[in-house]
Amino acid sequence: MKYKDDKDKPSSKPDKGSRVLSTTILVVLLCGFSFYLGGIFCSEKNKYEANDIQDLSKSVPSPKEVAVTPLQVKAISFPECSMDYQDYTPCTDPRRWKKYGYHRLTFLERHCPPLFERKECLVPPPDGYKPPIRWPKSRDECWYRNVPYDWINKQKSNQNWLRKEGEKFFFPGGGTMFPHGVGAYVDLMQDLIPGMKDGTVRTAIDTGCGVASWGGDLLDRGILTVSLAPRDNHEAQVQFALERGIPAILGIISTQRLPFPSNSFDMAHCSRCLIPWIEFGGVYLLEIHRILSPGGFWVLSGPPVNYENRWRGWNTTVEEQKSDYEKLQELLTSMCFKMYAKKDDIAVWQKSSDNSCYNKLSDPDVYPPQCDDSIEPDVAWYTPLRPCVVVPGPKLKKSGLKYVKKWPERLHVAPERLPDVPGGNAGAFKHDDSKWKVRVKHYKKLLPALGTDKIRNVIDMNTVYGGFAAALIDDPLWVMNVVSSYAPNTLPVVFDRGLIGTYHDWCEAFSTYPRTYDLLHVDGLFTAESHRCDMKYVLLEMDRILRPNGYAIIRESNYFADAIATTAKGMRWGCRKEDTEYGVENENILVCQKKLWYSSNSSSD
Repeated sequence: MKYKDDKDKPSSKPDKGSRVLSTTILVVLLCGFSFYLGGIFCSEKNKYEANDIQDLSKSVPSPKEVAVTPLQVKAISFPECSMDYQDYTPCTDPRRWKKYGYHRLTFLERHCPPLFERKECLVPPPDGYKPPIRWPKSRDECWYRNVPYDWINKQKSNQNWLRKEGEKFFFPGGGTMFPHGVGAYVDLMQDLIPGMKDGTVRTAIDTGCGVASWGGDLLDRGILTVSLAPRDNHEAQVQFALERGIPAILGIISTQRLPFPSNSFDMAHCSRCLIPWIEFGGVYLLEIHRILSPGGFWVLSGPPVNYENRWRGWNTTVEEQKSDYEKLQELLTSMCFKMYAKKDDIAVWQKSSDNSCYNKLSDPDVYPPQCDDSIEPDVAWYTPLRPCVVVPGPKLKKSGLKYVKKWPERLHVAPERLPDVPGGNAGAFKHDDSKWKVRVKHYKKLLPALGTDKIRNVIDMNTVYGGFAAALIDDPLWVMNVVSSYAPNTLPVVFDRGLIGTYHDWCEAFSTYPRTYDLLHVDGLFTAESHRCDMKYVLLEMDRILRPNGYAIIRESNYFADAIATTAKGMRWGCRKEDTEYGVENENILVCQKKLWYSSNSSSD
């Protein structure tokens, strides 16, 4: 049907009155709905801000607003763990040892709890805990209540490791192999290794460290030592070391590689640590060989060194000790070690820096064989030990102690292994060095305690080249540099500079006791790892290892800053937000302090 004219044709648009009415209804509906949603949002937002942000903003004004929407986290309050957990080490927990085998002491290795067994509580300090004695006095004494374990005192009293007097433990510097004190012992060692005096030897590892008296003595001699011991029946060896202000981590040479790159330490030491070096095909010695720099020294005192005079005290015969010593010599020679010096109870071997020795290992009939190319020498996070010799890379023409600058010059020299890192070159290295000098200067304005005796044990939770530690090198502290097992492998560069560090995955607990660090430093860790790690568990782990009254400097994107501060408040931390040194708008610095509190719980689980 055709329409006669336009008046009869239906209009495609409503008339003016209809449009007004429809628009009015729509506006009313949208406003009502928006008001409803806005009420919900604003009430939640106000609740969040009132509970979580106001205290933070009172101390320091929030930085400039940015376009990025911040991560919203509801207020949370963590309960206290029971007193049973005051020395809790999640990945080396004695409560879990029965689940693992005793062969080669594998139960003492890292075995982290599954997610459903993780603790979501705050580890309490022991009753009577006091702020630790400050360095350097702490090297010789500590509060008994901070490390309330008498086992070593009772079982090792004749070895003069430590003694309890009143409210303190004292550390006389004794040991099985140094009855005249650790100072005299190291003096003899220096006579055998002149490089310990002139800056040639800078980094060392002590396997089976006791209470770390050897590492403590070396600090005054310019040698930085990682003291290593498992959590075993000695109770708290590593905790004693860290309470004293001496670098140490939990660890054991068993079935897995130690969490260090190859060719890193200038010296390794074992004083009657009872590691069965000649058993299991010498695989433990092969691991020492891997982590020692070419030209580095392996020092052994105790069985079977000086067997002619010492065998009576070792519950064996002189013939057995002689046989063990000969086997040890043969094994070391097959790994391209050579006897460097020997006197009294101390023997020193040196790792070869001459590849002509390693060329002989290609013979199929030789043991131990050379590792093939499929075994990456620096992969060392949950990596099984292999019965083969890691040969220094042929492309490193100047690897080894004889080519490295002496300490302290080596700290600021671009290492030869730097190009192995993606984007690594001398320019990037120099820029990183300069950047951290500026940042640390700014940090000291924000946290005046940094650089004083109030801060001794420091951990840089996600370093690149160790620039943060290098910028603090003249302060009375030491830094454990951590490189993520998922990040580019820059840890060889850290060691080549004369610093110490370890691989770690922050989705798991760190290899240390509670309350062992004065300062935790974070630079973008949550931004880098949030896709893998639950932020809550990372922060709870930070709380576990941080000493009461200790500090955290957390450098993060705006996206994470408020959320971290909110969670930290639930851990009884006080945080304030600061601008960066250049006032970068998309990045904040949180300066936090953990409060000292005492448990109100019973010892029941």
